[in-house]
Amino acid sequence: MRITPMTYCWTLLAAAALLMAGCEPPEDFGQTGRIMEEVEDRDYERADGDWLIMRMLSGPESLNPYTSSDAYATQIYDLIFDGLLERNPETLDMEPNLAHDWDISDDHLEYTFYLRDDVTFHDGEPLTAEDVKFSFDTILDPEVMAPHLRNYLQDIVDIEIIDDYTVRIECDRPYFRHLVMIGGMPIIPKHIYGEGNFNQHPNDRNPIGSGPYEFDSWRTGQRITLTRYEDYWGEKPSLEQRLFMFITEDNSAFQVLLQRNIDTMEMTPELWVNRARGDRFEQNFRRYTYYQPRYSYIGWNMRRPQFEDKRVRQAMTMLLDREEILDTIFHGLGEVITGNFFIKNPEYNEELEPWPFDPERAQELLDEAGWVDSTGDGIRDKDGESFEFELLVPADSREDEQIATVYQEELRRAGIRMRIRRLEFATLLENVHRREFDAVRLGWSMPPDPDPYQVWHSSQTEAGSNYVNFLNEEADDIIEEARVEFDDDRRTELYRRFHEIVHEEQPYTFMYCRETLLAVDRRFHGITIYPYGPYVREWFVPQELQRY
Repeated sequence: MRITPMTYCWTLLAAAALLMAGCEPPEDFGQTGRIMEEVEDRDYERADGDWLIMRMLSGPESLNPYTSSDAYATQIYDLIFDGLLERNPETLDMEPNLAHDWDISDDHLEYTFYLRDDVTFHDGEPLTAEDVKFSFDTILDPEVMAPHLRNYLQDIVDIEIIDDYTVRIECDRPYFRHLVMIGGMPIIPKHIYGEGNFNQHPNDRNPIGSGPYEFDSWRTGQRITLTRYEDYWGEKPSLEQRLFMFITEDNSAFQVLLQRNIDTMEMTPELWVNRARGDRFEQNFRRYTYYQPRYSYIGWNMRRPQFEDKRVRQAMTMLLDREEILDTIFHGLGEVITGNFFIKNPEYNEELEPWPFDPERAQELLDEAGWVDSTGDGIRDKDGESFEFELLVPADSREDEQIATVYQEELRRAGIRMRIRRLEFATLLENVHRREFDAVRLGWSMPPDPDPYQVWHSSQTEAGSNYVNFLNEEADDIIEEARVEFDDDRRTELYRRFHEIVHEEQPYTFMYCRETLLAVDRRFHGITIYPYGPYVREWFVPQELQRY
């Protein structure tokens, strides 16, 4: 059983939205608004059939498992592509998948995988060691736009095909996540993706993998549909179809949920506290709350003169009342964070206190950094440069707009002019990838065994995920040492020091790890909340409750 993500993935953590995606339910949806009987105490047999219709806040950029790095794409292509190994959602251990067994050399430099001989891709072609080698060769190709993955595989020096169903991967140095990253990487078919421009491949919108679901259709701006792959080699999921509907506006999505034209959605705190209640709602839906390994932040582009000095970045954080925002906008459903690790993981340094909301101290820091109002126009300046900047926020986030508006006023009082620019999510990511931004409001979704390299190492500033241009020699040294450290306690100690560094440097204003607030239609059973959330492939609908 697999959970994702394997790497750090872009995620839009703000939930409330302003724009409707023009999304209508399929005409053949079942009846809506029916109140279900109470089923809590009944035992149902697992049955095949029915659909799961999920709301998505935004559509993915593409469904290429190597060039796409947003959490929406990951959630979908994880069902289409299999890896050599997969994680157990309860223990988080790696288990057999496409490979039924594997060997690791004592020096952690050679990994030999023994493939199943009964796996086919969705077009019926067999999966062999050729496809495995092609997959890793593709990621390692510097021309392929996959730096967020390539950094995890940079130690690979040879991929040897032993026979049709055995492949050996050799590395030139150890890395504590080699088994996770090599074993968990999606395997793609050479006969499909070996032709054409991989970075703009026609199958980006028509992916072909070997996973439990195959791609069915993509209606731009509306939905993506997957169908269960009936020739899947392993245990097939019970649900026959998975539909991902794009509904950007939360109130609209909530109405579609109430009509039971979608089956599950993550809710905003406002909806959760004020509207997801009452007999009708309780009879039709279950409510789940849990923390997921993700966090929100404002990233400061340190290539800009306004954000070169850490005193300025500290001041920017002190000018944002995160506690008040958490209480008033998010109803206290989350925690203010101090760094880049998941608050429930041992790597998170609980000894650090969040920077306080302190406008007076913030203005002192700005003065110390040389940003003063020398012209008397009410705007701080330094060396002829006014302290003005633009904050990019996702267009479909009402909460981000609220936060940015409050922040804008506080910055104005401190002599800083901030413009708010709302962009559709994919366009916002394009600007970030090109480093064409001053500051941006985004989030990261993280793996269970974190490695800060992708987001924070200095080598990732030009093409990787270190888009804020964070440069710190001690941080680089810690990241590199931790990568070859197999003692969990020692690695945790290193990461807690790394946490101290980013807390002091404030390349991000770290904001929140918020509770996930999930509603699920009561006809679904087999729902377990594991350490990293529910594992949807276990869900089923009893025969007598099926709708589609």
